[in-house]
Amino acid sequence: MKNLTILLVSCLLFNSGQLAAKKLNLELTNIGVSGLSSGGYMANQFHIAHSDWVDKAGIIAAGPYYCAQNSIKTALAQCVNKSTDATKQNLTLQAEAYEEQQKIAKLENLKNSKVWLLRGTKDSKIDANVTQALQEQYLKWIEPKNVQYVNQKAFAHHFPTLATGAQCDVSESPFLGNCDYDAAGNMLTFLYSDLQARNAVPLGKLVAIDQQLLGGEQAASLANQGFVYIPKSCQTGESCQLHISFHGCQQNEQTVGTQFVENNGLNNWADANHLVVLYPQTKNSMFMPLNPQGCWDWWGYTGNDYANQNGQQIKAVKQIVESLTQKLDI
Repeated sequence: MKNLTILLVSCLLFNSGQLAAKKLNLELTNIGVSGLSSGGYMANQFHIAHSDWVDKAGIIAAGPYYCAQNSIKTALAQCVNKSTDATKQNLTLQAEAYEEQQKIAKLENLKNSKVWLLRGTKDSKIDANVTQALQEQYLKWIEPKNVQYVNQKAFAHHFPTLATGAQCDVSESPFLGNCDYDAAGNMLTFLYSDLQARNAVPLGKLVAIDQQLLGGEQAASLANQGFVYIPKSCQTGESCQLHISFHGCQQNEQTVGTQFVENNGLNNWADANHLVVLYPQTKNSMFMPLNPQGCWDWWGYTGNDYANQNGQQIKAVKQIVESLTQKLDI
């Protein structure tokens, strides 16, 4: 698998009689999230739910918080390739209600966040008004200088890269676009300070983790296996930051293998900047909860609290993050 090493966490856990293994030294008080499409919606939900320790979000082709309002019918009617006046509603009312119920962190935390948004002009999956509504919503909480919206590039519905994937104006599996545009680099450069130039080839380890073991019972809608990319510097115990990357629909390992995980460009930048990248994975399901395309839950298929701290997937990913420094040996 190119020059990367895949190791199952279940095989990495040392017995008490063996030498102690090194643990990741992660700084988890200011982490970043990003995602494409359903992963973009999840990145936004995770950001809003935990803005007390998530202060950076990069979102490609997604709409505002709680856009679907716990309904797949509403999601399809106003949050994807269709837009209605309802998309312009003050969806922040639900966020404020959750804040009052202590189901999300205080919204005032968002004033310290940085947000990078992207939608291509050739994107036929997500309407321009939908992503515009996301920008307007964030601007209610964040100063304009800390929100960057890229919306004039001729990209289809995918994650744009320098030289990997399908033709730039085409949206097809694995939803990487060969656009001569480094979306990962542009996003990270805006979100993080003083980045070093990317490595031409990733030189770290891609480690497979047991999401059911690390995520607990709330990880039921996730795949058995997720991934963590660990740069060489982070393998030696240096203090590193964490970035969570949420894949889009039909972009999980079950559908496209590790094509998205290995080829989106994030790992190249992570190598040079002491940045560990977590790639949690969903699973496809033809049964309840119905999720045949392996999307992240942004409309309520896992329960009514899907968009707040009590949401199953949000809780599972949070627990996986916290477990990385405790249960993952490198």
